[in-house]
This record gives sequence, C-alpha cells and structure tokens, in this order.
Amino acid sequence: MATIYIVHPETPQKRLIEEIRDALRDGAVMLYPTDTVYAIGCDLNVKSAVERVRRIKQLSNDKPLTFLCSSLSNVASYATVRDSAYRIMRHLIPGPYTFLLPATKLVPRLVMAPKRKTTGIRVPNHPVCQELLNSLGNPIISTSAHLVGSDFSGTVEMAPVPKTSDYTSTAELFDSLEKLVDVIVDDSCELTYQVSTILDFTDNEPAIVRQGLGWEAAAVWI
Repeated sequence: MATIYIVHPETPQKRLIEEIRDALRDGAVMLYPTDTVYAIGCDLNVKSAVERVRRIKQLSNDKPLTFLCSSLSNVASYATVRDSAYRIMRHLIPGPYTFLLPATKLVPRLVMAPKRKTTGIRVPNHPVCQELLNSLGNPIISTSAHLVGSDFSGTVEMAPVPKTSDYTSTAELFDSLEKLVDVIVDDSCELTYQVSTILDFTDNEPAIVRQGLGWEAAAVWI
C-alpha cells in the first residue's frame, strides 16, 4: 500500500518534500502531479526503480522514458542543446513541453531511445515538481499515469491501458495505482487531462510532433 503525502500545491511543506526525496533515493516509485497530467516517476539514477516504472507502464527497453529537469541549464547537462533549440526553449521553459534532444552520457541507457540515443526532457511549471527536483538534486522520471491491469503481486498483466481521462477524480486514480507504487503525492487539485506538447530538436529543423497543452505558444517560435 502506497504512502500518501498531502502537499500544498503552491508552497509544498519542506518536511514532506524531504521525506519523499529520501524515499526516491531509496528506490521508491511515485504517483505525482505535474503541470499536465499525473505521472509515474522515480529517481533517474535508481535503475531498479526505473525498471519498475517500465513494468508498470508495460514498456519495453527500446521505448524511451521522459524525465524532468529543474531548469534549462540543468537540461544542458543531460542533452546536447543546439543554439537554435536553445533560442526556442528559453521562451517556453518552464512549461508543458517535452523536448526531444540528443542525450549525453549522463542519461542512463535504460531511459534513452537506444538506436537514436535521444531523450525526452521536460522543465515543469509546477511548484511540487520543482521542489522535489531541487531537493533530490537530479532528474525525475515522468511518464503519464495511464492505468494498467495488475494482479497486485508485483507482476503487471498485459491488459488494455485506459487513458487517464477515463477517470473522473484523483480518488479513482489513486485507488487504481496505490498497490503498484510506493508513494502518492496529492496536491488536492483536480485531475488535468491535457498532455504536454512534444517538440523534436534532434534534426536540423525543429518540429512539433504532438500538439498538447500550450502548442499554440510553441508554434510561434518554431
């Protein structure tokens, strides 16, 4: 059964953030709010936790995982950011955008796209995420909390994956995942259903490859 932390959405309690941080360092997997949808995540550097996230989401190792960074300068440690990409990103960060970028050696192989050696990175405009990132000191995995079937014994069944929008409340979302994750972060806000906009900066010409929240603002700069 997951431990639930009720945190303030704008000024998260330092004590609770530190408890969640310590759990992540110990390999916990969490369900937590972002500036788009609820996400399943863990410490980027804890391999066993990343593997658990993959099992929960039924993702093979050739499917890349997105992760959160605290700032644009932090992104530059984990990805190669061309000048053209930088000029666009600085207008959009923080915000509901996922940037596809060439990965650096700091990105674990289990996270990146193995053939292209690319990675997806977000800088969220969300106080809880930012406090967690700053306290942890390194990125956090962030994959949308599409719900899955499970026998709750640690083995995820191959079942149809309904969308988060199939659930009308955080209570339903929490009930569906409380036996699969270790930590649930509740900011007492209503569920949001709009996904991030994905911008591809892996080629010479940047492109919007998914229109999500804020895509109109991104289109101005592409």
